[in-house]
Amino acid sequence: MNATPAHTPTDTPAPTARLMDGTAPARRLVARSAEAAAEITRRTGTAPCLATVLVGEDPASVTYVRMKRARCEKAGIRSLHVALPASVGTEELVAAVQGLSDDPAVHGILLQHPVGPGIDERAAFEAIAPEKDVDGVTTHSFAAMGFGLPGFASCTPGGIVRLLDEYGVELAGKHAVVVGRSPILGKPVGMMLLGRDATVTYCHSRTADLASHVREADVLVAAVGKPRFLRGEDVKPGAVVIDAGYNPGNVGDVDFASAARRASLITPVPGGVGPMTIAVLLAQTVEAAAGQLGVRDLPRLL
Repeated sequence: MNATPAHTPTDTPAPTARLMDGTAPARRLVARSAEAAAEITRRTGTAPCLATVLVGEDPASVTYVRMKRARCEKAGIRSLHVALPASVGTEELVAAVQGLSDDPAVHGILLQHPVGPGIDERAAFEAIAPEKDVDGVTTHSFAAMGFGLPGFASCTPGGIVRLLDEYGVELAGKHAVVVGRSPILGKPVGMMLLGRDATVTYCHSRTADLASHVREADVLVAAVGKPRFLRGEDVKPGAVVIDAGYNPGNVGDVDFASAARRASLITPVPGGVGPMTIAVLLAQTVEAAAGQLGVRDLPRLL
């Protein structure tokens, strides 16, 4: 009688990675933001206000905006919503955003993206006044992130760096690989990691032999927008994996099951980067309001 082998090709190793839960640190940041918002309101008689602008009725965008508005209200931040039809043109959208930039009662502006075909999205973003760009989407904010100057970070990159700090990830001297090059996620998160003394490699969906770069990453940030695009077998053993993707079916850009067997830390989807993104948005709105209303001595939130 043949003995049963100790390991067969069908055996599946148990996950070894520790989950980087974003909900708990996000909850703490929102609570501190709510305290600061209440203090601003008490001193000035004006509540911090975030204006959200939504073009069309894309179901995912509608859901995101509704969730952000609900979080605002719970944190004592006034929410002003501007809904525009899908047929709106660039000129009309820019005018709407410019009106919010000129409104002293509005302290932060969130233009939900994508805005749809036929619209110059960059022109609409640039209509946001720098002091109200709490989503970190303008070229002014991008330059501030690149030069390490005061300004508002793109919210998802800001949330990623804060999450890395929460879990004590040392970035100095580490090799960070960012897969994605969007101007509000991939590019700025790489600059922020570089500012923490990481060595940063940018990759994307057209990078030749992408797997070879992924295998070198001490910190891997997936921001390419393709479900399960990065395979766990290519993850360096012990790497920190940040999955900033969110695709239909609650699926990230990383194949979670296989990556979790090799990584030391990994973000879940959902529940990882997402909560931190919203928390940073609220904190930056409160800080924008404090600056515009002349409240200078509040503790820093970020």
